[in-house]
Amino acid sequence: MTGPAKGPASYFPSIEAKYGRPIAEWKDLIRASPLTKHMELVGWLKNEHGMGHGHANALVAHTLAEKPAD
Repeated sequence: MTGPAKGPASYFPSIEAKYGRPIAEWKDLIRASPLTKHMELVGWLKNEHGMGHGHANALVAHTLAEKPAD
């Protein structure tokens, strides 16, 4: 049995509910962006997608921490 999500992933259910897209779609958008720096990506999610700072930060942190798909 797994416990509740911790760290950035703990925000994922509320991100999906509030912004209407699955996490995989948000991660794909982040990966497709020409931006590469953490705070640039956070600002982009906030400005272009109306995301709150905490949600944007959690998504970017989790996405950048993943191994790139080859």
